[in-house]
Amino acid sequence: MKFSKLYAPTTKDAPKDATLPSHQFLVRAGFISQVGSGLYNFLPMGKIVLDKIRTIVKEEMDATGAQEIQMGVVSPAELWKQSGRYDVFGKELCRIKDRKENEFVLGPTHEEVVVDVVRNRINSYKQLPLHLYQITTKFRDEARPRFGLLRGREFIMKDGYSFHEDEASMKAEFEVMEQTYTNIFNRLGLDFRAVEADSGAIGGSGSKEFMVLAQNGEDDIVVCEQCSYAANIEAAKRAPKITTLEAPEANLSKFKTPDMKTIEDVCNFFKVDAFYSIKAVVKKAIYIDKEEVVVFFVRGNDELQETKAQNACAALDLVDASLEEVERAGLKAGFIGPVGLECVKFYIDLELKEAKSLICGANETDYHMVGVGMFNFKEERYADLVAVKEGDICACCGGRLGITKGIEVGHIFQLGQKYAKAMGATFLDKNGKAQPFYMGCYGVGVSRLVAVMIEASHDEKGCIWNKQTAPYLLDIIVSNSKDEAQSAYAEEIYSALKQERLSVLLDDRNERFGFKMKDYELIGLPYALIVGKELEEGFVEIVERKSLEKTVVKKEEALARLQELLA
Repeated sequence: MKFSKLYAPTTKDAPKDATLPSHQFLVRAGFISQVGSGLYNFLPMGKIVLDKIRTIVKEEMDATGAQEIQMGVVSPAELWKQSGRYDVFGKELCRIKDRKENEFVLGPTHEEVVVDVVRNRINSYKQLPLHLYQITTKFRDEARPRFGLLRGREFIMKDGYSFHEDEASMKAEFEVMEQTYTNIFNRLGLDFRAVEADSGAIGGSGSKEFMVLAQNGEDDIVVCEQCSYAANIEAAKRAPKITTLEAPEANLSKFKTPDMKTIEDVCNFFKVDAFYSIKAVVKKAIYIDKEEVVVFFVRGNDELQETKAQNACAALDLVDASLEEVERAGLKAGFIGPVGLECVKFYIDLELKEAKSLICGANETDYHMVGVGMFNFKEERYADLVAVKEGDICACCGGRLGITKGIEVGHIFQLGQKYAKAMGATFLDKNGKAQPFYMGCYGVGVSRLVAVMIEASHDEKGCIWNKQTAPYLLDIIVSNSKDEAQSAYAEEIYSALKQERLSVLLDDRNERFGFKMKDYELIGLPYALIVGKELEEGFVEIVERKSLEKTVVKKEEALARLQELLA
């Protein structure tokens, strides 16, 4: 492509709301343009990058035997009502009506639709397993669209769905997809980790996220410094916390603790470490048909992980409870404890199970209990509630856990029979009995990966594309387009490389050399060939974008050198 014909409107100024490099550079370099809040158009170079990523995803999916289909962006709300997700998905689900008042949704994901595609068509276990996937546009009505392509409302996603006769088959496909996604991200040249994850609104018995390690990542990832354990902070586990500090000795009794409402105040008063105290965290749980105050108990030196807490009480959302709501629920703020608590629903962190010599609120203003043992609570009270911190101990190997930043690029789920049961999708098993399908679900953020490539590789000047995803491999820059010798030589190299089906850009614009170089650095193609006044002496320069190192080569040797670099 000749730059004089390319539609690539570059600009010096980034959008005012662009805080991340990918957002700034993709807009400034003319890869994308914003059309609305969280809505972006892909311009020619952006579309090339998008298609390259799509091709890699498709090739790896097809290699597994998965079959590509195309489902509509708009789907009947009735399908979502059958699965039970219509009311619980939240405001991110965009609900619309047509002129006849029929209800539809703009699909953020397609579990319901694909179940409808398969039910009553796959009738026997002999037709299983089956894996269908698509690469298509999705819509999620984000409350705060930001970060460009990383958190837009409209996005392109590869979503796949597998159907199985039993759990073992489902788990086997889950492992196949874990390797497939590993292949995809390796081919893209990304530094990533597969981490244990929370299943969120998709549901199911288990899931893994694929996280690209990046300084600007939204997600905290817990990683072990010694073994391969990695997990999203929302699902991370640790070895139970221990201490060498002496436990306080006391019989179970109640002490007056006037105005001591914090863990620090209480522990200072009793001269004990916070490890031996119990912290109460009060939240308001939001359900479809009600709201209620719920209490979560963790050690005094731990923090509540809210996603874990939300999963424990099966709420749609957790929000802070006001002091008025706390008092109305019958709780004594600052003095709440699990012993004898009956007025509200409560949950206790697993690490407190059978712990003893503890201090907690007495559920009476200005009083705390000492010598408390956690022995007489029902099993359903306990759940994993704590937020894993840097320096905690790995449950797998005993190594030290650290926290790094990552960007989610893929997510795979073991859905089990959740959707098939809800929607009446069954097949006849080997005994001729009707059984709901076991399902798996697998997503890759294809358009998000365009931005992730830049978050993973950029500098202060602009994008740095690798050869796998660059819109063009080489930028041939004519220093002085009015110089016939320079233009002729550049055209010769350009034509020779095009004949070899190598994708190159010829910057033949009648612009200053400095202007062209800044555009090259902003756009970030892997290599540039600079054809300047040194051509008269028989030399040209090859620039590598990643390092910006220049190599002077004889003009007769440049073609062979470029063929080697671009192969």
